[in-house]
Amino acid sequence: MLPLDGDTSRGAYFSLSRRNWLMAAAMAGFSPAFAAIRARSTRLISAWQTADEHRIGVLAVDGARWSVQQSLAVPTRAHGLMVEAGGSVLATARRPGDWLLRWHPANGQTQWHWIEDDRRFNGHAVASPVGDVLWTTETDLDTAQGRLAMRDMKTLEKRDEWATHGMDPHELIVLPQRVGDMPAGSLLVANGGIPTLPETGRSKRQLDRMDASLVALDPRDGARLGQWRLDDPYLSIRHLAWDPVSRAVGIALQAEHPDAEAKRQAPVFALWNGQRLQAAQAQPAVQGYGGDICALPDGGFVVSCPRADALALFRPDARWSQNVTHREAYALAAGPGHWWASGAEGVWCAPEGIEARSSGRLQIDNHWNLI
Repeated sequence: MLPLDGDTSRGAYFSLSRRNWLMAAAMAGFSPAFAAIRARSTRLISAWQTADEHRIGVLAVDGARWSVQQSLAVPTRAHGLMVEAGGSVLATARRPGDWLLRWHPANGQTQWHWIEDDRRFNGHAVASPVGDVLWTTETDLDTAQGRLAMRDMKTLEKRDEWATHGMDPHELIVLPQRVGDMPAGSLLVANGGIPTLPETGRSKRQLDRMDASLVALDPRDGARLGQWRLDDPYLSIRHLAWDPVSRAVGIALQAEHPDAEAKRQAPVFALWNGQRLQAAQAQPAVQGYGGDICALPDGGFVVSCPRADALALFRPDARWSQNVTHREAYALAAGPGHWWASGAEGVWCAPEGIEARSSGRLQIDNHWNLI
């Protein structure tokens, strides 16, 4: 993070273009040639759209070039993507979705599972630490209430389901270690809080009834261990990322304010430390829409802001640090020492600032994951 005029005492920060980011990386000891070597042979599982179909597939990033290695057509838009032990991929349909897919890129084998008529998938799934159980966020179409389904990892069949204590549950994670009073292994679920109806699909109704929350559940029986809400009821809690450096959870927010200016200025990030949920501080306007989130390799978080053509970076104390200009920024992923962002020009690798390009162009969806 680069301060104005060298002043770090007042916490003054500015937005970086990708050119400035690359210059800063060079001053820190990175060279383009060395960066290209380090970024070589990265593979990402991704979902995208073309003019006439939806696909998931493997993208290979090799220095300043990327290409599609394998891909598979899917019935509707995929959303969350999970890489399983052994190299298979689990893809969940975007809400309100009706399919779950296990795909083996190495041999093309597929395993499909279709949800019951009175339930819909909400786009995300997570595996238990020992790999025997899969949890999926769902909506009960009769009541519009959120459900967390516990599924057999091999068959994908539902074993049980529990309440998420809210509407519109979205991403969920398993806490890898104790955070505050929440023990390791607890399930953390983002209740988006937006009322929807079966007959209107993704249409948002009665936003004055929004009730977004972050809830912790016991993985053994679904018992509620804790629940937290932001002061602003129009901030929908959507996506989650664990930061092992600060041992906190970052949250991407999407604003639903009826007032256009309030929505434009709304924070896109919140931090949970096991005790409280805190919205971002000192963040400039980025159109109130956080697409994806990931933890940065050295601590802190980045949120993609596609409606503002920006990547917003935040410190582990929830303070905004800087924006990086990046057109149509959506999907984010991080690995040791690096992180990747999708965009209009291709795949961007930080901190070196390499833009990997291709002769083709894909409309990448909100999420991707490293393989």
